[in-house]
Amino acid sequence: MADPRAVLQEERRTTLERLTALTRDFAALVAASEGSNADDEHDPEGATIAFERSQVEAFARQARRHLEEIDAALERLDRGAYGTCEQCGRSIATARLEARPTARECIECA
Repeated sequence: MADPRAVLQEERRTTLERLTALTRDFAALVAASEGSNADDEHDPEGATIAFERSQVEAFARQARRHLEEIDAALERLDRGAYGTCEQCGRSIATARLEARPTARECIECA
């Protein structure tokens, strides 16, 4: 596996960028709907502003949760526990860590 710290730091950087963009998108949706009396709920042109706002908010929540997972993986790396299953104590397969660098459990325990 490539350097796990470098992989996790790159994933953290891209997740922060995604979270920043989602936060900006959410703010733009809120600003666009303020002061508007448009009945977007019955708009035949597509999704409502409320739906879009809800979707962006869910993506942002998901990005924040992933950021927490990355930080926890970096902390495990610092204390020498990265790559060890938190359930059974066995090593997590390299292929699993390559596919999911934030994995806390081996495939058997997951």
